[in-house]
Amino acid sequence: MAACLLMPLAVAHAQDGGGTLAKIKSSGSITFGYRESSFGFSYLDANLKPVGYSIDICNRIVEAVKTELKMPSVEVRYQAVTSANRIPLVANGTVDIECGSTTNLVERQKQVAFSPDIFRYNVRMLVKADSGIRSIADLQGKTVVTTTGTTSFRLLREADKGKNLEVTNLAGKDHTDSFLLVESGRAQAFVLDDILLAGQIANARNPKDFVITGESLRTENQSLMIRKDDPEFKALVDRVVGGMMKSGEMEKLYNRWFMSPIPPKSININYPLNAETKDAFANPSSKGI
Repeated sequence: MAACLLMPLAVAHAQDGGGTLAKIKSSGSITFGYRESSFGFSYLDANLKPVGYSIDICNRIVEAVKTELKMPSVEVRYQAVTSANRIPLVANGTVDIECGSTTNLVERQKQVAFSPDIFRYNVRMLVKADSGIRSIADLQGKTVVTTTGTTSFRLLREADKGKNLEVTNLAGKDHTDSFLLVESGRAQAFVLDDILLAGQIANARNPKDFVITGESLRTENQSLMIRKDDPEFKALVDRVVGGMMKSGEMEKLYNRWFMSPIPPKSININYPLNAETKDAFANPSSKGI
C-alpha cells in the first residue's frame, strides 16, 4: 500500500523531460492534487486525510504505475488545490494528477490533459427551500454565489433567461464557503454542479432547509487532470480508468461514495447513478466539452 503524506505547498518543480512516469521513477513518489470540500469526490475526513471517489481512482492508477515501473512502492504525496490554482499546479509539475472535481473543457485542454470522464452531471442552483426561487428568472435582483475558478456564473449569464438578469455575484473561496454564504443569507442562490451541491446539502446542519432547483445550465463531465503532452502517462491513466468501467469496479466505487454512508459523519449523499454517467462508463471518452 502506498504511503500517504500531506505535503505543504512547495515551490513548483518543473516536469523533467522524460514525462510523469520518469519523474515518479526518479523520485519514488507521485503527488495527488486534492480538494478540501468536494464531498464524495475529494475531501478531508476526520483525520484530515484526503478521501473520496476521485482519490480511490487515483490510488488504482498508482497500483498500475507500480506494476509498469516495477516498483514495490510509490509514495503518495498530497497537495491541496482550489478551483483557481488547480490547472497551474498540474501544468507546472507541482501536481502529477489532480484527483478532484474538475470539468473537462476543450478550452482547458490547451493547458492540461484529462482522463476519460468519471462522472457527468448538470449545473443547477442550490437555494433555501423557503426562498421561493425555482427558476433562473426568479434570480432577478438577487445575490448569487459561485466558487472562484469555476465556470458557473458564465453559464448562468449565457442561459437564455440569464442574459438580462440584474444579479449580484459573490465569490466563495471553495464550495463550503459558497454554501455558507447561502446558509447565512448573504446570497440567495449557489450555482454549481448538482452532485457537488448535493454533497453540501448532505453535510448541512439542517439538510431539509435546502433544495437543488432550476433549469440545467449545462451537462458537464468530470475527469482526472494530468499534464499535457505526456502520452505515456495518459495511456496508463486511460487504460486503468477504462478497465475499471468495463469490469464494473467503477460503478461499485460510485455506489460506495454516492449511495452509501461516507466519512466523517456517515452521511449518504444519495445521488443515484444518472443516465449521463452510465453512458460515460459504457463509452469511455476524454473528448471534453
